[in-house]
Amino acid sequence: MSLFITAGYPDLESTVDLILGFEKNGADLIELGMPFSDPLADGPTIQYASNVAIGNGITMKKIFEIVSELRKSSEIPVILMGYINPVFKYGVESFCEEASNCGVDGLIIPDAPPEESSIIAGAAEKHGLNMIYLVAPNSSDKRMQLVDKLSSGFVYCVSVTGVTGARSGNEVAQSVGKFIERVKSNITKNPTLVGFGIKSHEDAKLIAKDADGFIVGSALIDIIRENYPNKDWKEHVFNFVKKLKFGNL
Repeated sequence: MSLFITAGYPDLESTVDLILGFEKNGADLIELGMPFSDPLADGPTIQYASNVAIGNGITMKKIFEIVSELRKSSEIPVILMGYINPVFKYGVESFCEEASNCGVDGLIIPDAPPEESSIIAGAAEKHGLNMIYLVAPNSSDKRMQLVDKLSSGFVYCVSVTGVTGARSGNEVAQSVGKFIERVKSNITKNPTLVGFGIKSHEDAKLIAKDADGFIVGSALIDIIRENYPNKDWKEHVFNFVKKLKFGNL
């Protein structure tokens, strides 16, 4: 189970504690969102979290500090996920070097597809960072094979065309079956994780049953938004994470 959390959301101080709690309650991998003012691939939930984080004063430097702090007590894999503009602004080489030095394991940059990512892919490889690319239901077999060839770590399988956001699990499951069949035929080098639309353990079993894992982002941020800043908000969030992984125990 991979969980997406926006760095600096809901406040700057909570990100490390949240990740440690996610790990304790079953997370295997963390996708740490790098907030950007124009998140084209994201729906309203993650757009909201990004805006809050930017308002809180999150910066790339602070994101690296969050990972460094996390590494004092956890080795859970951390993938930075975001858009290419902030990376360019920071400087591609400096970004990859600092990401590697603080303990980042890989990158997901949705608006830098394989055909256009050579500048960052080279720096990422130099500094030992995995590059994770995306496939979607409208990806051709040939493109899936290219993504598999160029990816390392895993391939992110977008279960539906469109932006991020929680959807009806049955709605997604009806359309994802044939897509995952094609994924299994064309992606043979890397593990496959399915994201977009999963909001419960039942959804995960239904949608990602033939993949190697699943990703939850918007539903997790929705739970944080519903409970923050109540006194026991983290407890509610961690209970949600545990149910995602294990169901109702």
